[in-house]
Amino acid sequence: MDNKDMSRDADPVLVIMAAGMGSRYGGLKQIDPVDEQGNKIIDFSIYDAIRAGFKKVIFVIKKENEQDFKSCIGDVVKGHIEVEYAFQELSDIPAGQSIPEGRVKPWGTAHAVLSARKLINGPFAVINADDFYGREAFRVIYDHLSTTKDDDKYRYAMVGYALKNTLTENGYVSRGICSTDDNGYLTDIVERTHIEKRDNGAVYTEDEGKTYTDISKDSIVSMNMWGFSRSFIDEAEKSFERFFAETVPSNPLKAECYLPGVVDVLLRTDKASVKVLRSGDRWFGVTYKEDKPFVMQSIRALKDKGEYPEKLW
Repeated sequence: MDNKDMSRDADPVLVIMAAGMGSRYGGLKQIDPVDEQGNKIIDFSIYDAIRAGFKKVIFVIKKENEQDFKSCIGDVVKGHIEVEYAFQELSDIPAGQSIPEGRVKPWGTAHAVLSARKLINGPFAVINADDFYGREAFRVIYDHLSTTKDDDKYRYAMVGYALKNTLTENGYVSRGICSTDDNGYLTDIVERTHIEKRDNGAVYTEDEGKTYTDISKDSIVSMNMWGFSRSFIDEAEKSFERFFAETVPSNPLKAECYLPGVVDVLLRTDKASVKVLRSGDRWFGVTYKEDKPFVMQSIRALKDKGEYPEKLW
């Protein structure tokens, strides 16, 4: 059965990337509560996903975090949505390659999705575990996945946010900066791994702070909320093989294969289109420990407005 046939037969599933090391935050932030009831950001994402129509979630985690993750998250939600696990392993690399000596960092977001390749049989959404996307974002991505099929191109989607709504006061962030055409389709995406908020806007650096370049706070950015058909898995495998052959040798300890980079190649070769879906909800997340009070205040405000119950499960 080819990818398109599989896509027609499968309901959209949610893939949550939760294998990040949390290096800037200083701990396993995926299981850190953000309200008085003990809910985590990931709980709100799953709650919103269920409301949008998702019936299955795949958690991509580290094997060594399995028991903590299951007890704090997976076992809590499995009565409300089907749950499966995939493990992002450093050893999961192309045939004939070897892990560079001293490498401990995961291989990046594209590799995280590949880690779930045996569990994905149709259309799927991808999100980060530690980002709050909002109810509307899940609704629009589910609607796209439920109604859109590949034809002469892969028909993907992403939810875009204004950069100004995704910055932190407490350090730098990594964002995929997006350009779109007049019809709202993605034309280009560039990963900026060090963006800082400034009084009069935002800046990024590509040389560890030696020089900075201004960037519009109204720029559309990707927060890694994507909608794909099963075709993306095959394309990500090809990109990861190229990454290992061409990029890893020059930066063996830190190079990462980013999900937006895979998309960018497909756009430049005219193999895919990506509809940029806009959500009116504000994004927020816990990149640094200092971000947590703002997140907790934001959750409290949403509960007070009736967007969420006091206890989700």
